Amino acid sequence: MTTSYRGLILDFGGVLTTRMRLNGEAFEKSEGLEPGAYFHALNENSEGVAVYSALEVGEATQEDWNRVIGGILGIDPTDLMRRALANLRPEPQIVAAAQRARAAGIKVAMLSNSFGIEPYNPYEDKGMWNDFFDAVVLSELEGVRKPSPLIYQRALDSLDLTGPECVFVDDHAENLPPAEALGIRTVHHTTDPEATAKLLDSLLLDWTSAA
Repeated sequence: MTTSYRGLILDFGGVLTTRMRLNGEAFEKSEGLEPGAYFHALNENSEGVAVYSALEVGEATQEDWNRVIGGILGIDPTDLMRRALANLRPEPQIVAAAQRARAAGIKVAMLSNSFGIEPYNPYEDKGMWNDFFDAVVLSELEGVRKPSPLIYQRALDSLDLTGPECVFVDDHAENLPPAEALGIRTVHHTTDPEATAKLLDSLLLDWTSAA
């Protein structure tokens, strides 16, 4: 018997958009950086890791991030987040699956560890802001980030649904267990948007078409 899910919760970077690694590699080329320099600044440099973590929970501004990451990389920090995400694009097949779900009466939310929204709002820039969703849950505004269980509960609350009524999609496996603990059906999106879109259709639309 197919479960009648009523909510879909989607990560932004790497799910609703094209892959973050491809975007980062393109950014490195556009800025004349050594391969891997950007990822090292974000994931291995202690200052870079700290400012990104602080940005995600609203304890640092996007301009703080621009300044710190620009300094680590030795490049102009002006509007750096916009430049860093310039090659990120909406993932057409996932976006279309979300639109089909919403058209069928499924509530759709975005749950993202934030890139900041001022002065550059990447969600609005990529065409995925409030009008696209029934709810938007950003770690920056919540003061808590994935994989903290609290932010998943806030996503459920924003949709007025329970865990077993929802499906959650993320490209990072470590973000899935806290959602599963709340009874949410999880989908690990890797590198095949067509397969993920088909799975979402099967989970969310089969029961609506049979109703």
